[in-house]
Amino acid sequence: MKMFFHLVGLLAARAVCAAAPFDPLSHVNLFIGTVNGGNTFPGATLPHGMVKVGMDTDGDNFAGYDGRPQFNVTGFSQLHQSGTGGAVPLSNFKLFPVPQCFAFEQCLTTIASRKTLRKLLPDGSPDDFASPGYFSTNLSTDVRVELAATRRTGLHRYTFPSNSTVPRILLDVTNDGQISAITPELNINPATGRMTASANFATSFGPGRYDAFACVDFKGEGYHFDGPSEWGPYKINYPDKNGVDLSQHYYSWGSEHGGLLSFPQDTNSGTTTILARVGVSFISTAQACQNAEEEIGDWDFARVVSDSENQWRDILSRVKVDTENVDDDTVTLLYSSLYRTHIVPGDYTGENPGWKSSEPYYDAFYCNWDTYRTLYPLMSLHDPENFARIVRGMIDIQKHEGWLPEAREAGKPQFIQGGSHGDPILAEFFVKFSDHAAKLGVSANGLYAALLADAEDQPPNWNLQGRQADVWKEKGYIPSDTTYPGGANTKQVSRAIEYAFDDFAISQVAKILGKTSDAKKYVSRAQNYHNSWNPNITVPDLANFTGFMQPRFVNGTWNYTDPRHCSVNDPLQSTCFLNAIRRDGFYESSPIVYSQYVPQDTADLITLQGGEANFIDRLNWIFDQNYFDSTDEPSQQIPFMYHYANAPGLSTQRSRQVISKWFNTSLIGLPGNDDSGAMGSYAFFYLAGMYPLPATKQFLLSSPYFPQISFFNPVYKSTTTIKSINFTGNPVNGTGGNVFVKSVKVNGKAYKSNCYLEWDVFTSGSTVELELTDDISVTCGGGADALPPSISTGGYN
Repeated sequence: MKMFFHLVGLLAARAVCAAAPFDPLSHVNLFIGTVNGGNTFPGATLPHGMVKVGMDTDGDNFAGYDGRPQFNVTGFSQLHQSGTGGAVPLSNFKLFPVPQCFAFEQCLTTIASRKTLRKLLPDGSPDDFASPGYFSTNLSTDVRVELAATRRTGLHRYTFPSNSTVPRILLDVTNDGQISAITPELNINPATGRMTASANFATSFGPGRYDAFACVDFKGEGYHFDGPSEWGPYKINYPDKNGVDLSQHYYSWGSEHGGLLSFPQDTNSGTTTILARVGVSFISTAQACQNAEEEIGDWDFARVVSDSENQWRDILSRVKVDTENVDDDTVTLLYSSLYRTHIVPGDYTGENPGWKSSEPYYDAFYCNWDTYRTLYPLMSLHDPENFARIVRGMIDIQKHEGWLPEAREAGKPQFIQGGSHGDPILAEFFVKFSDHAAKLGVSANGLYAALLADAEDQPPNWNLQGRQADVWKEKGYIPSDTTYPGGANTKQVSRAIEYAFDDFAISQVAKILGKTSDAKKYVSRAQNYHNSWNPNITVPDLANFTGFMQPRFVNGTWNYTDPRHCSVNDPLQSTCFLNAIRRDGFYESSPIVYSQYVPQDTADLITLQGGEANFIDRLNWIFDQNYFDSTDEPSQQIPFMYHYANAPGLSTQRSRQVISKWFNTSLIGLPGNDDSGAMGSYAFFYLAGMYPLPATKQFLLSSPYFPQISFFNPVYKSTTTIKSINFTGNPVNGTGGNVFVKSVKVNGKAYKSNCYLEWDVFTSGSTVELELTDDISVTCGGGADALPPSISTGGYN
């Protein structure tokens, strides 16, 4: 009888579980990419929050955290970024718990002295946990650390073991990840324990420096204390008991400075729990304190976590999937990728050190070259309100600094990677939301003026802002043999190809605004990629393919770069990373890859390459010979380019093979830096069965990894659902399967193309039905509009 009731109870419990609503937060894995160069951030933050409070280790992750157990914890800092290269950014104002030392003056405070391992789980992994808005770890010293955040404030909870009779917490002022601090300041209030601190730090991807400020308060949880029992600043490993600032300390660059506090033990409990509230500002310590008091005046850790979770749940639940016949890892990969697209840029509104403005202020662009392709088109689908705020902030920066931001950290311009890619970001917004721009606070005139400034006005230093506009307008390419005032004349071919796309983006905005002559002018400039196409170049030892993008001299004659340059097949093993003296003409990708990157006119590219059959052969060769680079943004569209040659089945298979080979839910689940969500949004689109064409109204179409996926757009108050008819699951290695799109219906009617969807499908709230087949030879259809649009076919007239 007991067994019967147990069985009934079990079935009832399962029924309750089955009826429970789907919670996307339970399918977000924050640890993906925290090892092997993904540089992802697994700490606590809000969607686009300024504060990103998380663990720092002595491992290898520019976002602070290394998931491997052998690396020590060095602190819990307040800012961080996610998925960046360059140098370690913004690991400012570390806190660290010191459970035991013989005396205050003998406490070891340097990173090298204090670093501590984490406890391990039975599988040997560190005892760390993270979910959107929350992070925790258990240190080998038996201290438990928990972290939460509001937009500009971090809240830490430190639980000390019973044998910690004098629990202590230090504030590290100078270690920002680069140890770049100068002019550190610290003040300690002995009565309350409040520590205010500031310093000047180096940016991570440029020449600038910035000031940052912190305000740290402490409070017992479950017990009360009026203030610290001991206090003092420290230099290196020498705490100065009863000191209140750094005035008695000699400062030397590279030395470590901070403050140390001791607290009374909670004698009524087995453990002592202390909350630390850290307000951060880029304006002043007074504002840092104000931020903390406004945002976490109640000191309620559970409330802060809950508020953060609700904000994440609101964003992530706008995408819904049917998980039937889909493995859990695929669901987790989708929502984890979506999550990472909302970490940066950060909402620094109220924290602009440059000027006062009523407009939103966003910072931490790392960099537009990475994110314009997929991150912002994903925001168009489900988060246009935040997108609009980012656009407003970018326009405001242009008004005050002259050019749209390209790369930015803590109010300082950083090094530009490609073109002026604020242009396609603004154009992406306006092409999709011109009819709602005014309601969303975006000025059409301000937006267009910002675009024209990028296109027409040459900056004093094009390494940091804008373009090489003068020579671009004069030549229609960037010559490789002339020194120009205004910056390093490098990446000439890459810049030219990117500038052409930037001008295409501007042409689309001009067309919407009725600026006919401007639209013609910029669509003409969008075809300047022709000026970098040398039809006579072949790959050494391979004569099959002719024609590649190449550098040229100021007199119009051709320079030469081996098409294999900067690829895995480069006989010189060259790299094409940022370097002011490099003259090869290409950035972060080979001429072979850049010769496939003309998204505004792929139809013409097919003609240049000898027709559809040759184009397909060339794409296959790129994959088969490993020229495709999954870590490199210009490669992202290549798997979908078979669409333009009327072979979408090949696109579907190639894109699925990319996911199978390069993306998973492990610590090493990314092929390289997440690039501030660029890789996350790229993987998301592949999983959703689409690839966006930024600054246009088209999404290239494949089959989702789900029997059904839907997008809710809060501006249009519409939900569009894509259903896969005959869905039977996803092939494990991405090859074959019942995944190829045979036909498409929208709201029950046959659609004009099997290869792309127009934006109005998403604004009107549609049901899209994809008929799937296992026949890889499917086509885009037979109608005049079946192939995706290109300039040369009149698609963007």
